[in-house]
Amino acid sequence: MPLDPHTLLEKFRAVRAQTEALVAPLSAEDMLVQSMPDASPAKWHLAHTTWFFEEFVLARFDPTYRVRDPRWRVLFNSYYEAVGPRHPRPARGVLSRPALSEVEEWRRTVDAQMIARLPRLGEVAAQVAQLGVHHEQQHQELVLSDALHALSCNPLEPAYAAAHALGAPARSMDAATLPFPWIAFEERVAWFGHRGDGFAFDNEGPAHRALVGPFLIAGRPVTNGEYARFVEDGGYRRVDLWLSDGWAAARAGGWQAPLYWERDAPLPAGGTLEGWSAFTLYGRRPLDGDAPVGHVSFFEADAYARWAGARLPTETEWELAAGDASPDGNFVESKRLLPAAGPVEGADTKPRQLFGDVWEWTSSAYLPYPRFRPLDGALGEYNGKFMSGQMVLRGGSCWSPRDHLRATYRNFFPPSARWQMTGFRLARDA
Repeated sequence: MPLDPHTLLEKFRAVRAQTEALVAPLSAEDMLVQSMPDASPAKWHLAHTTWFFEEFVLARFDPTYRVRDPRWRVLFNSYYEAVGPRHPRPARGVLSRPALSEVEEWRRTVDAQMIARLPRLGEVAAQVAQLGVHHEQQHQELVLSDALHALSCNPLEPAYAAAHALGAPARSMDAATLPFPWIAFEERVAWFGHRGDGFAFDNEGPAHRALVGPFLIAGRPVTNGEYARFVEDGGYRRVDLWLSDGWAAARAGGWQAPLYWERDAPLPAGGTLEGWSAFTLYGRRPLDGDAPVGHVSFFEADAYARWAGARLPTETEWELAAGDASPDGNFVESKRLLPAAGPVEGADTKPRQLFGDVWEWTSSAYLPYPRFRPLDGALGEYNGKFMSGQMVLRGGSCWSPRDHLRATYRNFFPPSARWQMTGFRLARDA
């Protein structure tokens, strides 16, 4: 179905404005910091998402368009070999020039050019522009995760936002989380992957059928309080719980708890989280024991599952559990930039909190679906070339835009990654 140019134009305007809103709390100095090789400065995100539209839409589909500065193609190309050389990713923090003001002016110029051209783009160019919009939504989440990591490295522990900006919790903070139910699914052959006319990334297809054996899946994600019990039980000291690469990563990184956690006092036997805190976008805060645990790697999630006598779900099990549900949960639009405790009332007949709060690790390696073919040209590098050494996550987080997500969305990161808002739920064989 051809794209409606007016709908695409409104989506473009909204997404570009949302990016500007997300960087607004950051100072110019904040926006230059690169705290580790995996993260990028906020200024680079602003520039790269602008480069994407200039490179893949304006310059390619309008022969009269002239790029702002050919040298910027090198600075702000991320990983597209077919486009040309790139500035090294670990050194993005040294790009003090062009100045932030020049990047912002470039964004405004490219926005004006895109807005003028979007209503009359051909279908192929419109499809690329739509990809660029969803690409920018991915970078919006990276703006927050990378800013949090950068601010956490500052001994002053500055907050991205004041605590009074924290949205209302999903429920009372003193409502204790109930034990999660195990929800059963029978063996079946089902369709997986994206079907329909809406947008999807190329790695979500082709749709295909697969056999899934009987399984049980937890009704909600693992919480901070539950994960703290694993920490106190010596989970980070028990080699028998860990995959070999995970044990090596934990030892090399000195992992003792999820990223950003600190403990001022031992965890009492009663099970409260007194003494534990975590650095957040609102500064350091006491942990909410009923909220889903975040900032754990696949290796930590897998070790916890082993400790709990369970396992992580496969991505097909997760997608089957999600069914045809539309994304509903705690997303960036809620302006609560922390995972929220789920509801306690009512009996669970289907999994809750599948969308929002935390991305959920699965046990599935990020590999192509049967008969997968990447996009033609440089955009074929968007997803396909990363199908090695990564694990699949599903569902989205409290930093994700709601209209960016769907049940078939396949996020992916290396198994040691912790700086994203990543958590997990458990599964078992039936």
